[in-house]
Amino acid sequence: MIIGIGTDIIEIDRMKEALQTNLRLSERLFTSGELDYCQQKCNSFESFAARFAAKEAMTKALGTGFRNYNWTDIEVVKDDLGKPSINLKGNALMKAEELGVTHIHLSLSHGKDYATAMVVLEGS
Repeated sequence: MIIGIGTDIIEIDRMKEALQTNLRLSERLFTSGELDYCQQKCNSFESFAARFAAKEAMTKALGTGFRNYNWTDIEVVKDDLGKPSINLKGNALMKAEELGVTHIHLSLSHGKDYATAMVVLEGS
């Protein structure tokens, strides 16, 4: 059963400008694992923007927005084949458990100007 669906889109240049203007912002928005992954990419701002969109999409799927969550409560990770997924902790994990979420489906994409993410929450 589908519990929630969320999607988000962001301009890559907007993310780039925000991260370059506020040097501490990346540490507030992203986990150390996300920072390491994105900084290794030649187009790191595309990866940062996609992860930001995923976090926004996740909160929309939960039906809450970012109330009571830290940005780092939602972490985008990739498996050995490059498939993205979301790990939750803290209040985001508690809300997902409260809703009965058993699986989180995540799709990320980015092009020249935009990054987008879609999240589908599945439960029994």
